[in-house]
Amino acid sequence: MDIAFASARALPADWEQAALLGRIDLGDGPTPVIVRGGRVYDMSYVAPTVAALIEAGSFDTAAGTDLGHLDDLALSIDADATPRLLSPIDLHCVKASGVTFAVSALERVIEERARGDASAAAAVRTRLEERVGGSIRSVVPGSPEAAALKAALIEDGMWSQYLEVAIGPDAEIFTKSPTLSTIGWGGEVGIRSDSTWNNPEPEVVLVVDRNGKTIGATLGNDVNLRDFEGRSALLLGKAKDNNASCSLGPFIRLFDETFGMDDVRASEIALTIDGTDGYRLEGSSSMDQISRDPEDLVRQAMSEHQYPDGFVLFLGTLFAPTQDRDEPGRGFTHAVGDVVTISNPKLGALVNPVTTSKDAAPWNYGIGDLMRNLAGRGLLAQTKNQGA
Repeated sequence: MDIAFASARALPADWEQAALLGRIDLGDGPTPVIVRGGRVYDMSYVAPTVAALIEAGSFDTAAGTDLGHLDDLALSIDADATPRLLSPIDLHCVKASGVTFAVSALERVIEERARGDASAAAAVRTRLEERVGGSIRSVVPGSPEAAALKAALIEDGMWSQYLEVAIGPDAEIFTKSPTLSTIGWGGEVGIRSDSTWNNPEPEVVLVVDRNGKTIGATLGNDVNLRDFEGRSALLLGKAKDNNASCSLGPFIRLFDETFGMDDVRASEIALTIDGTDGYRLEGSSSMDQISRDPEDLVRQAMSEHQYPDGFVLFLGTLFAPTQDRDEPGRGFTHAVGDVVTISNPKLGALVNPVTTSKDAAPWNYGIGDLMRNLAGRGLLAQTKNQGA
């Protein structure tokens, strides 16, 4: 499948009216840019990083350098070519919310009960759906009705730690990926080479400043290993955080008069998976089915925690693929070469081919490398927003 970047396939339907924030390597290193009216503005002399630009609140492109129309830049995704589109975040902490939809809650319980064995999932799914499928979809987390459902499930011997975070007062919030490790549009995402049951997780990702204000949103793939987490929730780190296991992009859409939190709440996220074997899977995740409001998840992420460079927050997904791929009853799992497309009319499309974490490009550009690059370019001296 051809995954060359093109604005018509990658950006929001109304992208020339949107305010988009991201990063491009122009040849000398990562550069924060804003796209407005179809034109790209280098903002590196306003603030050297996306995180700093957000904290400065400096989204006025008059202070940037006009690089021309986006379509004329001929953006590449090749690691050796420039200009190259990068993940739209840099110094942000990467956080994720889990089990925020009823269907995904049931799938986590199924993984747990099946002990990570995909062949046992179908029977567990049937029993669990018969017992709690309807009630868990209608209950408000942390409510008296949720407490009553919990008591009934405990009595039936069907309680689970996943149901605790699905309908209890406290959301599951975890750290998904180290700073600067995320993959951008077109980059290969990785699954562990020893995983036999895994899937993409198409999600809306909020971008939050150090004070807890959400300034925009983007698309994300919270690559998930169902076999590892199903064996033990204590393997969450191995299931979630591996080389190339987190992608974001193509750009952050800034909140303004054309896009805001209500658009996030109403988002329908589409997903397609195209395999080299001709296999195709289509799915979707409707944000109006989320059990917890996005702003509540942001508040819980910041409860007794600070993020001086801001953070991004994956909001979870309704998508849990059960369609058989190879063997009947084993459901879906990735094959190397799959191309995952996550899309929404207001946020664009995030496209990533799949490889193993061992074979993905190694992550070798950390915070120290970024600081040395910015210093060498003279971007750590006074910048325009500091009065230079």
